[in-house]
Amino acid sequence: MAGNIFGSIFRAVTFGESHGPAVGCVVEGCPAGVPLDAEDIARDLRRRRPGSGAPGTSERNERDVPEILSGVFRGKTLGTPIAVVIRNTNRRSEDYDSLENRYRPGHGDWTWDAKYGFRDHRGGGRGSGRETAGRVAAGAVAKAFLAPLGISVTARVSQAAGIDLPGDSGDSGAAAQVEKRLEELAARGDSAGGLVSCRVSGLPPGLGEPVFGKLPARIGEAVLSIGACKGIEFGAGFAAALLEGSDNNDEPVLDSGADGLPPGVPGLSFRTNRAGGSLGGISTGMDLEFRAAFKPVASIGTPQKTVNRNGETEEIRVSGRHDICILPRAAPVVEAMAALVIADLTLQHRSARGNYETM
Repeated sequence: MAGNIFGSIFRAVTFGESHGPAVGCVVEGCPAGVPLDAEDIARDLRRRRPGSGAPGTSERNERDVPEILSGVFRGKTLGTPIAVVIRNTNRRSEDYDSLENRYRPGHGDWTWDAKYGFRDHRGGGRGSGRETAGRVAAGAVAKAFLAPLGISVTARVSQAAGIDLPGDSGDSGAAAQVEKRLEELAARGDSAGGLVSCRVSGLPPGLGEPVFGKLPARIGEAVLSIGACKGIEFGAGFAAALLEGSDNNDEPVLDSGADGLPPGVPGLSFRTNRAGGSLGGISTGMDLEFRAAFKPVASIGTPQKTVNRNGETEEIRVSGRHDICILPRAAPVVEAMAALVIADLTLQHRSARGNYETM
């Protein structure tokens, strides 16, 4: 099965199924000497884990305690593969017995059968959101590598169940509206989607390639690989289609404090950031800003029509423990994927010019 490895220099492979013994990751390419311990990984896993108590999240109660099996010694990375395992301790596989030969609407059940002819029906197997625990663990390693470089990645829920959530106003009214809306959806066996906003700060100019390895393209590939993600936009995003060029262009200004530029290249910053932090596929030094759209959770209690493996039409009501809204747990996954991309591009950037003293 291909498609389990992400990255070119700083690489991560995730493993495991929803109801298998464990999930986890192996990170390759992380330089030696990076401060890292299990708590760095556990901190992000706690934000993603089921049973965290966030409104609308699954009642599956996994502790998600990471075990670092290799690649770290005395609190620092060795430059060798870093293996992290996260045990599945709260499985109820019998909840999915009725789904072995029935295809859930909105899920990849039928497409997995169409591709492989065989699948793990227990909670979606490898196609479950449980797989993202390995991504978050790998992303925590990437963030540990980026932190000494002054690069930070933060994501938050900016919309859920059709309600906007301001990021800096301290308005608790919107959060209360979301919680009430999710309670209503749960009562009738339905679900909701929303938006995650992400910002990468401290980026130097120059990350990304000008043609096929564009920074937004690499981020888009990473974030769209998250199971429930259906779209992504950078900076002004789709709203830029309604602007005129004179409004959309970001005005450059001299920035004498810019570091890491080749001789003869002036430092610049920009008065606005409608481009979202990249021009020509390469980082500008401004914050990288994007939003990702997530669909409503597909496993719902509402009766739906479906087809079974024998080609017969049936009515299905999905049982088990599922999120009503995946957004609170999706934010750390978005962070992780963005961090993996930036870590990989940072290592690539170090080989882009002959004058290493300017990097």
